[in-house]
Amino acid sequence: MSRFDRVLQSGWKDRQNRGLFRYYLEELQTRILPGMVGFVAQLNIQRGSERRRPQEIQSIQQRFDPQQFNFSKIRPEEILFGMSRGQTSSRPCLVGAQIPPGSAFVLVVINISPLEFGHILLIPDPTLSLPQILTPQVVCFGLDAVLLSGHPGFRVGFNSLGAFASVNHLHLHGFYLNWELLVESAPCEPLLPEANFYLLQEVPVPCFVFYSEGQQLEKLAERVCQVTNYLVKKEIAHNLFITRGAKPEGPVHSGARPGIRIIVWARKSCFGTKEESAFNVALCELAGHLPIKTAHDFESLTEALAIRTLQKCLLPDSLFSQLQCELVALLKE
Repeated sequence: MSRFDRVLQSGWKDRQNRGLFRYYLEELQTRILPGMVGFVAQLNIQRGSERRRPQEIQSIQQRFDPQQFNFSKIRPEEILFGMSRGQTSSRPCLVGAQIPPGSAFVLVVINISPLEFGHILLIPDPTLSLPQILTPQVVCFGLDAVLLSGHPGFRVGFNSLGAFASVNHLHLHGFYLNWELLVESAPCEPLLPEANFYLLQEVPVPCFVFYSEGQQLEKLAERVCQVTNYLVKKEIAHNLFITRGAKPEGPVHSGARPGIRIIVWARKSCFGTKEESAFNVALCELAGHLPIKTAHDFESLTEALAIRTLQKCLLPDSLFSQLQCELVALLKE
């Protein structure tokens, strides 16, 4: 484990022992669904019943509302540490409660309704009142977190408004999962290799992939946000997943994940009341990690049913093909 992991995990366990979570997260019952995808299903009844009620979202571009719950209202003891970037260095550092003046920073905060061990939120300065729309800076911190972790199972992700974000205040999720996922190794098709931009189709919901082995992270984050800003402008909901992954052409040998895959799903929006099914289709589920809310659904879920549920969020083929062309043209500019 790295220093990042040690500080995160010890702080997270401390807050759990102090009763700061909505429930005590025991080791989760886990099933690998038989089939080609290898879905990782986990029974997490308490998250389904005890998490904070999601906010009503009407638009992907909805403005920040200070009257709604936001992260300026969290308890100070929920903060584990900060990650800071100084003006003279692009390398992040871990800091305590005192953020150096003039630094870009995110707070690393416990998610009080955890879906897995070490579930945290990465939150840019809460006083900025940023809505849930990605910025290059927060994407950089997400990349930093994955690279700072020495644990291959640490992942970071984002849900846009209309894609099961429950709070309209800019944040990323981070968590540990001890199983590899198909999206991390499945071969991709090149769309614009000079921009490290690829298409991944060998998964239930096709997606766009950026790949890096750690170089030029700021440029990579800007390209990711070119794509997500375009989706916001078009009112297209989206989810993002940052994980250690194989080269775009696929692993040279089994289990090799030498770089970082930044995966973006453009999908149908879901507004208003959330449909009751075995699971909601957000970043974890699209990646192949299925937190399940009831014992019955956990025992009865099959790969075929999981795929049908995921594919309800698919954009029409014609729209996805058009979007693919538009994004390639955008990144060529």
